Amino acid sequence: MPHVQVQFAIDDPERADAIVEALLADHLIACGQRTGPIHSRYWWEGRREEADEWLVLMKTRADLAPAVVDAITRQHPYETPEVVTLELVGGAPDYLGWIDEVTAPADGWHGHTSG
Repeated sequence: MPHVQVQFAIDDPERADAIVEALLADHLIACGQRTGPIHSRYWWEGRREEADEWLVLMKTRADLAPAVVDAITRQHPYETPEVVTLELVGGAPDYLGWIDEVTAPADGWHGHTSG
């Protein structure tokens, strides 16, 4: 089964953690890691901007990525949040199997229950 890393940047570490907790509760991701702060420089509405942000990295099955991206964008405070999905082209077989195990729905359905 293919796997991905979904990542997003955010300026509020507590909000980042709340998003990860909601995704874990719904078994949409196997894990989430918050790194930072990082210093971001970017263009926004024709101007150069800067912000201290946290980068959140999450592992999941590729088939769950659209639901993960949707959940992040619904809960994210930015007008246009950076949310990207990166294909995992390999990894330790036991780790990849663990991702499958913890994101498998108990009843055959992934529903949004929190956040």
